[in-house]
Amino acid sequence: MSKLYIVPTPIGNLEDMTFRAIKVLKEVDLILAEDTRTSSKLLKHFEIGTQMHSHHMHNEHQTVEHTVQKLKNGQTIALISDAGTPAISDPGFLLTRACVENDIPVECLPGATAFVPALVNSGLPNDKFVFEGFLPDKKGRQTRFLALAEETRTMILYVSPHKLVKTLAEFETYFGKERQVSVSRELSKLHEETVRGSVEEVLKHFETKPPKGEIVVIVAGKQKEKKNKNE
Repeated sequence: MSKLYIVPTPIGNLEDMTFRAIKVLKEVDLILAEDTRTSSKLLKHFEIGTQMHSHHMHNEHQTVEHTVQKLKNGQTIALISDAGTPAISDPGFLLTRACVENDIPVECLPGATAFVPALVNSGLPNDKFVFEGFLPDKKGRQTRFLALAEETRTMILYVSPHKLVKTLAEFETYFGKERQVSVSRELSKLHEETVRGSVEEVLKHFETKPPKGEIVVIVAGKQKEKKNKNE
C-alpha cells in the first residue's frame, strides 16, 4: 500500500536516529532527500541501500506532482531533510499537502528536531510558545519585529550564525535590553552550548565570541502588566 513517510534524521549526533526510522528507510521504495550528498553519509552509516532522489526548496514545486504519481502507482516513499524533521523550516509541506489532497496516507515518525531541546534547555516558560522559524531578511522584517514585541508567549527562532549578533541587537531595539533570551548552538554535537541571560548580556557574549554552527534562539514573551489592586 502506498504511503508517504516523513522521517526525522539526527540534528548532529547519529545515535539520535531511531530504530524505526532506520527500518522505514530500508523498507520504502524510494527516499527523497534535501541534499543527496549529505544524506548518502547517513544512509551509508546505517547500511541503508534504498534508492534516493533529490527533493529540496529549489525543485519541490516541480517534483511534487511526479512524486504523487509514484505514490498513486503504489510506491512507498520516505522524505528526509539534511537534519531534523522535514517541513519544519525545511522542504516537506508542499508534498504533504498534495498527498492529503489526493487521499494518500501520510505518516510522520517522531524524532529529532532542534527547537524542542532548545526550548526545554532555555528555562523559559514552555507551557505556551510560538515557533517563528527564520525571520524575513529584509522585506517585512521590521513589521514582524513590531508584532513580536507584543507577543506574550515564549518565541522560538532559527538564526544563522553570521546574523546572530545583528538579530540580538534588533532584540534590544524592539524587546528591550532586559528581555530574557537563550541561545543554543550545535545541539547534540560535541561543542553544544547554551547561553542564557538578558538580551544585553547575551549580545555582549557573542560580540566577543563569534558563534558557529546551527543556532536556535528562545525569547521570553512580553510580560503582562500587573493590574493595580485599586482598579
